[in-house]
Amino acid sequence: MSGSFDERRKGFESKWAHDEELRFKVMARRDKLLGQWAAAEMGLKGPEMEVYAKKIVATEFGGSGSHDIFKKLRADFDAKKVAISDHLIQKKMDDLLALAGEQVMSETKK
Repeated sequence: MSGSFDERRKGFESKWAHDEELRFKVMARRDKLLGQWAAAEMGLKGPEMEVYAKKIVATEFGGSGSHDIFKKLRADFDAKKVAISDHLIQKKMDDLLALAGEQVMSETKK
């Protein structure tokens, strides 16, 4: 009986680890897409855009996640005098999270 319990426990642990890995990939993808969008809105192109996108990804994993990213975007838009509302930032974060999830899941199925 305990063998069956151990197998189930290992199965749950494996699923949890897989789910966490997917969540990490989805969030990193969302943050990169969000960084690229924000960079474009601020007039950044090419290497500057990619550097900015990497900073957004680093913000997610260096702090408290999406809240810190929102604050960074808000501050950066304000500093560059880019007129984008809090609502639009949040909507873009939500939309890109859904897109990132679709992209990562389609890549995982290959």
